[in-house]
Amino acid sequence: MKTLTAYVGSYTTPERGGTGNGINAYRVDPRTGAFTHIQHLGGLENPSFLAINRAQTHLYSVHGDRSEATAYAIDPLTGHLSVIGRQSTGGYNPIHLAFDKDERFLVVTNYGSDSSAVLPVNADGTLGPYSTLAPVKGTIGPHRVEQKNVRPHHNPLDPQGRFFYVPTKGADSVITYRLDAKRGVLVHVNEVAARPSSGPRHIDFHPRRALAYVINELDSTITTYRQDRKSGKLTPLQVVRSTPPEFTGYSTGAEIWVDRAGRNVYVTNRGHDSVGVFAIGSSAGTLSPRQWVPTHGDTPRFFCFDPAQRFLYVANQGGHAILAYKVGSDGKLSPTRIKVKVGSPACIVFSATGGPV
Repeated sequence: MKTLTAYVGSYTTPERGGTGNGINAYRVDPRTGAFTHIQHLGGLENPSFLAINRAQTHLYSVHGDRSEATAYAIDPLTGHLSVIGRQSTGGYNPIHLAFDKDERFLVVTNYGSDSSAVLPVNADGTLGPYSTLAPVKGTIGPHRVEQKNVRPHHNPLDPQGRFFYVPTKGADSVITYRLDAKRGVLVHVNEVAARPSSGPRHIDFHPRRALAYVINELDSTITTYRQDRKSGKLTPLQVVRSTPPEFTGYSTGAEIWVDRAGRNVYVTNRGHDSVGVFAIGSSAGTLSPRQWVPTHGDTPRFFCFDPAQRFLYVANQGGHAILAYKVGSDGKLSPTRIKVKVGSPACIVFSATGGPV
């Protein structure tokens, strides 16, 4: 069996209320889901979102409230990280990063300065400089505090490897881009408007059907879209609340994932401090609520599945801990005793490397 390693990014700076200390690595027991700490890599400011290549030889991070991306080599035996280089993202507060289908480029979104950069990935895993910044444009929404600029928040590649999708929290839209590999730049294809002040934040895709799901941060809703795989265009089908109907407090949507079976959508709610589980309808693909489970910690900014999707891990940024839930055969979640204390966790990625578990 291969060794499973989890890498956890964090917020470290006082302006973010960060108590993190960089990136921490953990050996993961695939049977029990338990974490055992194996490395702390310090000297990093706000390594807030991570990405790992398919070969699982290199890790990459962006740095919140800064202007750079960092490349790391993964030791194939120990899973330990070492920094191998940095590059500018050309803008302020890079918030997400994603590979193109051939992993020749790493696309980075600058939340604070409304732009995207395409960084070449060199043969040795280091990053090259971007050639041209692509501006992310849109009409600013009506929210006086959270919509002061376009605020692109996410830039994943769709499962077909054709289009990057960028939800814009500040402009209430989801923009479709394609990669111009010759020029090393994203090219605007089309966009779809969301409800005013909804604040689209993150997007995920059905593994087989032409469907996409967006968590809207500001009004705590989820939008179901039909995807035209030829044009990349999204057509809205449904909007549902991400919190229970009886909840009347303040909450904001954070993360969204579709399970590998394509049966459920999962979201986190900051304020309600929960993971919501929504069933995907067999006909139109629209959603119906199934379950809300408490995260037992403030600000569940991020969550993800382990590679086998037996466990779901929630990073409570304000609770300074990662909690694990067992995923049932029906997709519903049940709590475990696993709690990993770590300052201001912001992202988790997994790597399977050589050596015994």
